[in-house]
Amino acid sequence: MQSDPFVLGGREYRSRLLVGTGKFSSMEVMQQAHEASGAEIVTVAIRRIHIDDPSGKTMLDFIDRSRYQLLPNTAGCYTAKDAVLTAKLAREALETNLVKLEVIGDQQTLYPNVVELIVAAEELVRDGFTVLPYTTDDPVVCQRLEAVGCAAVMPLAAPIGSGLGVCNPYTIRIIKEQAKVPVIVDAGVGTASDAAFAMELGADAVLMNTGVALARDPLLMAHAMRGAIEAGRAAFRAGRMPKRLYASASSPIHDLISTV
Repeated sequence: MQSDPFVLGGREYRSRLLVGTGKFSSMEVMQQAHEASGAEIVTVAIRRIHIDDPSGKTMLDFIDRSRYQLLPNTAGCYTAKDAVLTAKLAREALETNLVKLEVIGDQQTLYPNVVELIVAAEELVRDGFTVLPYTTDDPVVCQRLEAVGCAAVMPLAAPIGSGLGVCNPYTIRIIKEQAKVPVIVDAGVGTASDAAFAMELGADAVLMNTGVALARDPLLMAHAMRGAIEAGRAAFRAGRMPKRLYASASSPIHDLISTV
């Protein structure tokens, strides 16, 4: 197959699967799942790193930073002000300008507050951050985020942690058709077919956490997600056959009739 690198923030990656760090049964299981996934980018919620762990270790001690690109996120922020502050703390602590920007608008659905999200994105872009905003699957909002300088857009497939898969494939397709930056489907992926479907729609990458962490076998699911991302991307590049209402014989009958 031809080389098909995923370019994000000016850097090339082989894997189009981004993974998270929450909800795993242990840090060791998390490490093994990251390995099985083949991912090269790992997102970390800055506000949820416990620095007072009795063992003296934090989640960051279980991520090989020579192997994985850390993507700090602002999960848990409900205002632009808090998100901007969290992003700046992450830059100081982790020495990276990359940030997955989250500004939550509702505690139950965890849907983004797109007004505050755009405000925070504008400020962080001006301050030199490479901003990857988690947003609704709204093409207009994604266009606005791209216009203010975000390096990618990250529309949700479904509510965070729901495992519902891609609920609105038509808007994902529209977002991809309009975007001039990478489209990373984020949140709601529950199993490998969800990941493959997102990639077949044209998404440049998929970010997931719960679908792997809460699987009965997280390592096996991480491996499955890896294969699904690769298969979905290959199918998108290959171009699927058109759908037809009626049958179309694989071996046309006129080729089977001999002339006398």
